[in-house]
Amino acid sequence: MNEGRIDRLAREYLRFSAEEAAGRSPLYAELTQAVAGDRELLAILCELPPAKRQPNLLLAAVRHLYGDHARDWPEFRERFFARRSEVLALIRAHRTQTNEPARCACLLPVLASLPQPLALVEVGTSAGLCLLPDRYAYDFGGGRRLAPPGFDRGPVFRCGINDATPVPEELPEVVWRAGLDLAPIDVTDEASVSWLESLVWPGEGDRLAQLRAAVAVARADPPRVVRGDLCHDLSALAAQAPAGATLVVFHTAVLGYVRDPADRRALADTVRALGARWVANEPPGLVQTSVPPRPGPSGGGEILLTLDARPVAWADPHGAWLRWL
Repeated sequence: MNEGRIDRLAREYLRFSAEEAAGRSPLYAELTQAVAGDRELLAILCELPPAKRQPNLLLAAVRHLYGDHARDWPEFRERFFARRSEVLALIRAHRTQTNEPARCACLLPVLASLPQPLALVEVGTSAGLCLLPDRYAYDFGGGRRLAPPGFDRGPVFRCGINDATPVPEELPEVVWRAGLDLAPIDVTDEASVSWLESLVWPGEGDRLAQLRAAVAVARADPPRVVRGDLCHDLSALAAQAPAGATLVVFHTAVLGYVRDPADRRALADTVRALGARWVANEPPGLVQTSVPPRPGPSGGGEILLTLDARPVAWADPHGAWLRWL
C-alpha cells in the first residue's frame, strides 16, 4: 500500500474534522479525527476510487447500514469491521447527494431580486428539494417571515442574517423548474429517501425533521429531475424553459465534486451561452477568482454565494446564516 496515499487521506479526514464537523457535529468530529489515526481503516479506504474515500460517504454508509449513529469511536470501528464488505458495497453504490433544502433561505434574496417570473434549472439537484424555494416558509428574524399563500404545513427555514441582507417582501414566482443529476433521487421512493436521511449529520438539531418536511412538500408535486451530466446535457434541458421567464441556472455545493477544472469552465461557458443568470453557492475559488474577506469570526467551511460569478454573500453550508457583502 502506498504510504503517501494513506497520509494524504489522513490529512483529509483531519481537515474534515477540524473545518467541517467541529462545532457542528461533535460526534462526526470525533469519528473522523479517529479515522485519521487508524492506518488499517485508511488503507482499506485507499483501495476505493478517490471519489469514494470521502468522510461523508463512510459516515453515511455505516449509519445507513445500522439504522442509527454509533455512540462513539469504538462502536463505529466495531460496526465498520463487523460488516466491512457491506459498508464498502454501500459506498461504491452511492454518491454524496446531500439535498439540503434549508439552503433555499440563502438563495432566496438573489432569486427574488431577478426579473420575475423565473424558470429554474438546478445542476446536481439530487432529489430536487432546492428547486422548490417558493413552496417553503422562511424566518429571517426580527419578524421577517415569508410563506406561500395558504401555507399550513411544511418546513420553516430559519436563517440568521446581517443588516445588509436584502430580505425580499415576496417569494419568487417560479413558472417552470427542472433538475439535472448524474443519479437522480426519486422523492417518492422510500429507499432513496432513506439514503438522503443517512447523509444528515448527528447533533444538528431539527435538520432531519426539516428534510422530512421538505420531502413531504416535494411528494405533493414532485419536481422534474432528469438524469444527465452538467457538461453535456444542460443546454438541452434549459432549452425547454418557457419564453418570457428569466432563466436561472443554479447549484449548491456541487462543484467540489467536479474534479476537472475544464469541466467547471465548460459549465460556466454553457451558462453564458444560454444567456441565463447564474446563481452559485459553492466553496470559495470554484466560481470566482477574487475571494472577499471571510465573515468573522470564521469557523471554516463557509461557502460563497455568487450571482453571474460576482460574490454577493457568505453563507452557512446548510443555510443557517447569510452575511451579505
